[in-house]
Amino acid sequence: MNEEGIQYKVVVNHEEQYSIWPLERENPAGWNDAGKQGTRAECLAYIETVWLDMRPRSLREHMDAASRS
Repeated sequence: MNEEGIQYKVVVNHEEQYSIWPLERENPAGWNDAGKQGTRAECLAYIETVWLDMRPRSLREHMDAASRS
């Protein structure tokens, strides 16, 4: 597939997991704009800088609570 000229946006879900989505398409259910738009490479580079812990938020919270017990 030729991705030349396609613009993307970064989306994030309630578990703080990130993905890219074509800019002209409506977000999938449960996903919100993360505030970054651009080429596929730009969006993936942005995700690399903000998504440092790949665990879903609920798992991080559970593990944090368990470590405090």
